[in-house]
Amino acid sequence: MLKIIRATLNNVNDIGFVHAMSWKKAYQGIVPQPYLDQLTPESRAAFFKKVISMSKHEFYLAYLSELPIGMMSIGKSRDDDLDDHAGEVSAIYLMSDYWGKGYGRQMMDFAVNRLKSQSYQAVTLWVFEDNSRARTFYEKFGYVFDGKKEEVDIGGKLLTELRYAFKIN
Repeated sequence: MLKIIRATLNNVNDIGFVHAMSWKKAYQGIVPQPYLDQLTPESRAAFFKKVISMSKHEFYLAYLSELPIGMMSIGKSRDDDLDDHAGEVSAIYLMSDYWGKGYGRQMMDFAVNRLKSQSYQAVTLWVFEDNSRARTFYEKFGYVFDGKKEEVDIGGKLLTELRYAFKIN
């Protein structure tokens, strides 16, 4: 059974591990390989040690049989063009060995329900335009592209991110 817990600074090693390893698989062929190669669980743990301390978003870890297999971050939307009724899934990552087994759906259900409990009426997230696997997952959940795009530089490559939105019932 998937167990989702609120992450603290005590969990940064697990967050760093999941984040680094999931990025290496999820973004292969999208993000430049040298950038992916330099991602390590240790470097990501150090990054999240700073981020968790400063962020207003909540961080969560998903465990299966005591193994960390997923991580996510949720909170108020960081987008200036949205009002206070919009929440955001700012990160949701699952280890590739667990893709297609329903765990991502459980994590997204958790994220949306948590945001709903905080009185958000909509949820947004950003996804790389070239990440068709993730886009398909979000679309099956009910997210739709809302027309907003941004260009980001990752490892010297300009990538287009699309904002997806989901109305909470």
